[in-house]
Amino acid sequence: MIRLSTSRLIDVDPAVARPTYDRASITPGIVHIGCGNFHRAHQAWYLEQLFRKGMCTDWGIIGAGVRQHDAEMRKKLEAQDWMTTLIQLSPEGKRAEIIGSIIGYAPVQEGNAPLIEAMSDPRTRIVSLTVTEGGYFTDPATGAFDFGHPDIQHDAIHFETPRTVFGAMIAALKRRRDAGHGPFTGQSCDNIQGNGDTLKRAVLSLTRLSDPALTDWIEESCTFPNSMVDCIVPTTGAKEMALARAFGINDAVPVTHEPFRMWVIEDDFCAGRPEWEKVGATFTDNVHRFEKAKIRILNGGGQILGPVSELLGLSFVAEAIADERIRPYFRKCEEEDVLPHVEDVPGYTTMAYLDMVEKRFSNAEMADTTRRFAYDGSSRQPGFLLPSIREGLCKESSVNGLALASALWSRYCLGTRENGQPIEPNDPRWDLLKDRAKESASNPLAWLEMRQIYGDLGKNVVFADAFVRWRKMIGSVGVVATLRAYCR
Repeated sequence: MIRLSTSRLIDVDPAVARPTYDRASITPGIVHIGCGNFHRAHQAWYLEQLFRKGMCTDWGIIGAGVRQHDAEMRKKLEAQDWMTTLIQLSPEGKRAEIIGSIIGYAPVQEGNAPLIEAMSDPRTRIVSLTVTEGGYFTDPATGAFDFGHPDIQHDAIHFETPRTVFGAMIAALKRRRDAGHGPFTGQSCDNIQGNGDTLKRAVLSLTRLSDPALTDWIEESCTFPNSMVDCIVPTTGAKEMALARAFGINDAVPVTHEPFRMWVIEDDFCAGRPEWEKVGATFTDNVHRFEKAKIRILNGGGQILGPVSELLGLSFVAEAIADERIRPYFRKCEEEDVLPHVEDVPGYTTMAYLDMVEKRFSNAEMADTTRRFAYDGSSRQPGFLLPSIREGLCKESSVNGLALASALWSRYCLGTRENGQPIEPNDPRWDLLKDRAKESASNPLAWLEMRQIYGDLGKNVVFADAFVRWRKMIGSVGVVATLRAYCR
């Protein structure tokens, strides 16, 4: 068993791909905030492929974060020279590789001084981030920036010792402007439609609270390209660590992932960028068409699939999509309520895209969990499902299946499966959701009164009537009979 480190790379099984370049020659160009599994299987992987070609070696990644779990990740990565084992899982077999594109990690400290310093370094030309859908201080119901959040209020006053990612970015940009070092590109890698626009709004909204002149400079100088990112990456546990050991590698933070990757990016980088198009990324002026297809069909599909699968005691996505109680509901809901609002993208009709998503969900080697799909519905339902509902209502087309998906999510948040087993808390707002779910068991409209999630949708008679009908049916005859009724 080889403990992952630069000095032991030569001893790794030759079947495992690894850095073939001198990692000491890589210099930093990117600070990435949030070096979780997705980042290391996606953006870091694309850079690794460039480094192996001897290209773009001045674009090494400095990891960063602002939360305690980031500090824990830093400690684990530091012990293995910032490297990670990636394990591709497919029906054809498993394949491992080691990536070394992360070359350092800013210490995680209160006040974020090391992070600000790293972003202030003139070598830093891109600050990218994966902070999850709920990390942008956005009101899920209105899409507006949440000026009232305590961390935002703190950063507006204490701008030299910020708590948030955006406060730290602003502090670094102020230093760069004052020192004449120029701007950097802010690059969101999160699963949000218009992720670059969302990042820009967060930065500018916070800056306006404290420094209007800096706001003008950021707006004129910095760029925030939108992008669509796609690769299914499960969480890491004992099984994933055992997979790494099966390849002879002792890795504290290995990452498993599916064979599929896609990255579609606007080419709008104010201080240069790596040549990611040389290793499979797509640059286009029409990112929104790709991201809409992905967010509505794939991410929305996860919200259709996750809660109902958990309710029926199915732990893994592959077994859920194969279940004849669930698959017809999933297909009908997607085909009737989602696909009509999505355009074809290059290489895929909408139906072919759905078929591709279903095939990816069916990859049993992934062992991806329905609990992960159902996680954080309070952010993901508004982000991934409600836009299709709103569009369907505007076009007077079907929202019946998505109303059922919302009703099943409400039933899920009661915290018990159909067989009576408990569902452990699975949302940052779980207590609120559970209380509302209990109330909505007898008064379904109470669920739709959560304006922070549904906005004014609860007042739409078409959607509310469908939701109430499905929620009452779930309560009276159960989940399986309700699914059958819908599919008939």
